[in-house]
Amino acid sequence: MRLFGLIGKPLSHSFSANYFAEKFETENIADNEYKLFPLEDISEVTSLIENNPDLQGFNITIPYKISILPYLNTMFDAAKSVGAVNCVKIERNKSGVLLTGYNTDVYGFSESLAPALKSYHKNALVLGTGGASKAVCYTLDELGIKYTLVSRSGNGASILNYSQLTDRIIYDNLLIINTSPVGTYPDMDKCPDIPYQFLSTKHLLFDLIYNPAETKFLRLGREAGATTLNGSKMLELQAEKSWEIWNR
Repeated sequence: MRLFGLIGKPLSHSFSANYFAEKFETENIADNEYKLFPLEDISEVTSLIENNPDLQGFNITIPYKISILPYLNTMFDAAKSVGAVNCVKIERNKSGVLLTGYNTDVYGFSESLAPALKSYHKNALVLGTGGASKAVCYTLDELGIKYTLVSRSGNGASILNYSQLTDRIIYDNLLIINTSPVGTYPDMDKCPDIPYQFLSTKHLLFDLIYNPAETKFLRLGREAGATTLNGSKMLELQAEKSWEIWNR
């Protein structure tokens, strides 16, 4: 039995276990299992691997996409540039355990965003500065889209705080991406504190959250006439890329 899984905290909102269970059933993939492994601290990943000798790979969600890095032996492809990992492949041999980190968020985000982009989506606001934000920023760089980071704390210079978002900033950034967990189930009444009244029909709002399918962030964007996308397609794409990596 080959075992795979997801680490993070909390995991009650995760779609991964159901997604892979359905995949294994519909594609007749036998002797494979995908489990949720909630960890109170990233240091628990060592015992997780030791106590599960059949574990061959795992995905990573909030808040461990960056703190996992010291536990890796190497990083591959975009993960090195992004500085965040959401997929780990485990290889075991006589010498020990080799952990290789990948970032499949980049692939998932790029492939789900690109079809919705218009020629005027040249500047973006990226809400949040965590591991998912790093993958988004890497992708925007690859697409030639300039971006500005926004967080609750900010630093007054390279990272804006929400109170600094003026009508001009909203008008000048027609792509707005929420990489923060604000608005995730069960806190569906919350949303990033941007001035929604300045949104237009040219705006594209992308929320990496997929539960609920329409966050308050997306609903307010839709009501203002903006195009909206949630993170469900991105998650499916990154999951499939993870599966490809684990089976190489």
